[in-house]
Amino acid sequence: MSNTLRPYLTAVRATLTAAMCLENFSSQVVERHNKPEIEAQTTKEALLTPVQISRNENEKVLVEPSINSLRISIKIKQADDLERVLAHTFTRFLMMRAENFIILRRKAVQGYDISFLVTNFHTEQMFKHKLVDFIIQFMEEVDKEISEMKLSINARARIVAESYLMQFS
Repeated sequence: MSNTLRPYLTAVRATLTAAMCLENFSSQVVERHNKPEIEAQTTKEALLTPVQISRNENEKVLVEPSINSLRISIKIKQADDLERVLAHTFTRFLMMRAENFIILRRKAVQGYDISFLVTNFHTEQMFKHKLVDFIIQFMEEVDKEISEMKLSINARARIVAESYLMQFS
């Protein structure tokens, strides 16, 4: 992890750790239902204040806690058009396989690239610190992965351009 990324990820880790105090909470509207309040938004008393952590305008995390669920939305760094396309393709690939990632949502929140939904059932079945570690590691790895894909594409484009220009010399 680079030194410029460390304070950002430390702030995200502290916020997630504090917000992951989830408990079972039945619906106050429909009897015998237990839906994530952050998704349903039927009871305003069960929603807590959302927190946005920004590294810059292109890289930010939105943490939306409620009494029984937590939604984490991540905007991945996208400096140019190629990174925008790569990030969109990569996140779409992951979201199509959301059932393999238990906490991944199929559709991201508007204005963000990818979203996770952690419910009280997830925190009962899994270790909270491991969930936080997974999200932090995901944030680190997705930047590395997109940078590697960009380098690979640029290298392939250079080879194609050289072989194409060899025809004219």
